[in-house]
Amino acid sequence: MSEISPAGKVITLPGNVAPAGDNSFAAGVLENLPVAVYNCDANGFITFYNHAAVKLWGRTPQIGKDLWCGSWKIYNPDGSPMPLDNCPMAKTLTTGIAVEGEEILVERPDGSTRYVLPHPVPIYAGEKLIGATNTLIDITEHKADETRQAVLAAIIESSDDAIVSKTLDGIITSWNRGAERLFGYNEAEVIGKHISILIPHDRLQEEAVIIEKVRNSEKVDHFETIRLNSKGAEIPISLTVSPIKNKKGLIIGGSKIARDISKQKQAETDLQRYADNLETLNSVGRLISAELDIQNILQKVTDATTQLTGAAFGAFFHNLTDEKGESYMLYTLSGAPREAFEKFGMPRNTQIFHQTFSGAGIVRVDDITKDPRYGHNHPHKGMPEGHLPVVSYLAVPVMSKSGAVLGGLFFGHPQPGKFTIEHEKLISAVATHASVALDNAKLYEEITLLNSKKDDFIGMASHELKTPVTSIQGYLQIVERSLANDDKNKLFVTKARNQVGKLAALIADLLDVSKIQTGKLPFSYSKFNAEALIAEVVEMMRNSQHTHQIRLEQELSTLVINADQQRLEQVIINLVSNAIKYSPDAKEIIVRADATSTSLHVSVQDFGIGIDKSQQERVFTRFYRVENLAAHMSGLGIGLYISHEIVNRHNGKIWLESSPGAGSTFHFQIPINHQTA
Repeated sequence: MSEISPAGKVITLPGNVAPAGDNSFAAGVLENLPVAVYNCDANGFITFYNHAAVKLWGRTPQIGKDLWCGSWKIYNPDGSPMPLDNCPMAKTLTTGIAVEGEEILVERPDGSTRYVLPHPVPIYAGEKLIGATNTLIDITEHKADETRQAVLAAIIESSDDAIVSKTLDGIITSWNRGAERLFGYNEAEVIGKHISILIPHDRLQEEAVIIEKVRNSEKVDHFETIRLNSKGAEIPISLTVSPIKNKKGLIIGGSKIARDISKQKQAETDLQRYADNLETLNSVGRLISAELDIQNILQKVTDATTQLTGAAFGAFFHNLTDEKGESYMLYTLSGAPREAFEKFGMPRNTQIFHQTFSGAGIVRVDDITKDPRYGHNHPHKGMPEGHLPVVSYLAVPVMSKSGAVLGGLFFGHPQPGKFTIEHEKLISAVATHASVALDNAKLYEEITLLNSKKDDFIGMASHELKTPVTSIQGYLQIVERSLANDDKNKLFVTKARNQVGKLAALIADLLDVSKIQTGKLPFSYSKFNAEALIAEVVEMMRNSQHTHQIRLEQELSTLVINADQQRLEQVIINLVSNAIKYSPDAKEIIVRADATSTSLHVSVQDFGIGIDKSQQERVFTRFYRVENLAAHMSGLGIGLYISHEIVNRHNGKIWLESSPGAGSTFHFQIPINHQTA
């Protein structure tokens, strides 16, 4: 039979089902439904339930004994306890009216909870309420999905990144606030439009590649590219694109996350520019620090800084004023011919130039023609006709360590706004390097001048001393010959003559040094027997001293060479004399000589104090003496210098092998047939 409930529900009771408990029909029809269904009588006792209801409740109730609410605790959706008489089934049994859409939260016997949407419908027999049937829909997963969707929607909407979804055809389907901020379009302006409105024309092929990857279920991760905002301005972004799938797993579109990386790119650019500038400064520093010529230093500085600033031309003006203190001297120029400045005269002490040459600071003007200090000076009242066009202007003082203004670096460009604060810092740093280099160059010039005067004095003094010393030596020889052998004064005269001979040798060496400095040391090349020369020098040295045994080891046979015999003898004497002097506790000196088909090799070995490795390269320099020598080991440090020059003039080489306490071996090697120019 059929009845219509007061709520308008049609209740159909099968004819073979008793109102209070015969469930054979329900068992046959409702048992395998996936939705939980149960019946209860007018008093609320359960009269029927299906398998899905047992699964939902978490226990099996007893027919006719368990109340409809006996299987669980009931809560409001917000988790607060719900009075039993307020639950949907109680309301239906009390009012006889069906209740729909009242969500409840139930706690099962095991403590787990489920969100349920009950649909209790009263059952009438005639006008009498005999019970109710309840259909329970488990909406727990649906609630979780809703929560997740709400959370995701909140995350997407509050994200600083632009999050956009699109179809596989590139049609925009969603647009968050981050996208509005990044691209400048609101949601209504872009939904339904093609994603290409954001893509520069020359990058449209990127979209085809991205869509193809999405179709193949591939993710595009952190792809750096360029996109356009609503005003057509380019924005560097990092793009991540993921496929969007429907419930069946089919790919229906793509989700794009676009992050603005403008600041990151700017930071990278700034860092690279800083590194480039640092390298440039280091390069300029190395370039000018290696120079000791003022003109070369300033030219390199002017060229480098003109390039660094992008100036059309640059110049260095030296801070040298005339007797009126009015003009400065052009020293170096880059990017323009010197005539472009010189035909207009040198700059004067005007307001524009005063700040630079007074050392007051850097002057940088985007348009010098609009500067209040410009255009007030006679006779030009501005830019002279035909002058190099200057609009952008930059001037940096170059100051010495003492604070004196050495000059100024000036840069110009015909377009406005070409120079920046970064250019100021760069040129200021270069100016610091330049001032140090200029101080060093000036000091070098002063030292060179003093050194030149010293060389002139040594040459002049040696020349002036040579004549009287030669005369004294001659007179002593005459006196020595006139004295009888048994005369007690003869010994003193001989000793005096020997000392004068040493003085004459020293003067000769000083004269040689002077001639080397002026490039006038004379050489006379001829062919002679090298074996005989070396043997004669060794024999002479044996006879002139009695402290050391000089051993000669020659493997030359008869070797004829083309060289300056006198100078070669001078080298061997210097090396043997040094060996004797610097091995006072030893008793032996070894002179060795051998030859190849092209060169003569001679070495002199001693067993004396030796030379530390740190000093070995300097022993051949002028006036250098090895440190920590005993005070009684006299010398000016010129013998090895002269020997080095003589060997070099023979296109040979000279070197040593030594270690402290183990003695030294000096070697030299010269070609057998020296080719004179």
